[in-house]
Amino acid sequence: MEHHNRIRRQLVRIEDVLREHQQWQPTAPDAAAFESTQPFCMDTLTPHEWLQWVLLPRMHAILDGGLPLPGAFAVAPYCEMALESTQPGRDALLVVLLDLDKLIAGDDA
Repeated sequence: MEHHNRIRRQLVRIEDVLREHQQWQPTAPDAAAFESTQPFCMDTLTPHEWLQWVLLPRMHAILDGGLPLPGAFAVAPYCEMALESTQPGRDALLVVLLDLDKLIAGDDA
């Protein structure tokens, strides 16, 4: 249970970083954007949108439902590749995403 609480706190940190760097959106993208068959909806959503509207809600739902955590999980490498190096808040976001990747992998000692 403590492990899930640590993951939930990390999800809140991700949201905090997105908000701090004005990347949090008040309204969801059109429903069609979520019908993408590409990983991370990379053809229809920005990385920030995907984090806000897909990753965070799904991870909270997994934790709320007591479901098993994903086995293969690596969000930080995608965002590192997808975000421009000059993107405001990029480095701070990568730090919290890498921490989430480690937590889910069980490398949180």
